[in-house]
Amino acid sequence: MTDHREVATVVRWPGRLPANESGLAGLLAAYHLRTEAEKGAPVADVDGLPDRYRAEVTDPRGVFGQDVVLVAVLEDAAVGCLVVTSPADGQSEIKRLWTDPGYRGRGIASALLRAALAHTAENGVHTVRLSVWEWRTGAIALYERLGFTVTRSWDERDQLVCMRHAS
Repeated sequence: MTDHREVATVVRWPGRLPANESGLAGLLAAYHLRTEAEKGAPVADVDGLPDRYRAEVTDPRGVFGQDVVLVAVLEDAAVGCLVVTSPADGQSEIKRLWTDPGYRGRGIASALLRAALAHTAENGVHTVRLSVWEWRTGAIALYERLGFTVTRSWDERDQLVCMRHAS
């Protein structure tokens, strides 16, 4: 049985520094290292990541300074994250949804997504889009349960599924 009460209210950033910014960096590192491995280009550590991904890990405030970063906290530990880009033309994008594998199955990703959708609706965003690798079938199923639909791709990378949620 999933116990959603364990997940603390998500911390919104900017405007409020997550209590454990290194926890956010750790989540982003895990996300990127896993993604590179799944794409068939594993790297040993953060230093081996492409520059743009390494920058997210080493300076998340600098990279995502204009965006909203949501961090799920459980017992003072950062256990999940998600980035919502600043709106442009009534649209935002969700990036970097990640839950620490040791905490999966507790509704953390769902809580982050719901918080992101609530945030975008509160800020007049009409469409939220995201992209996800086609092999991440669990994530795709979660997005679909929360009202995202597959749409025409805006990204030319092979095996990437583009989805949108209209409010």
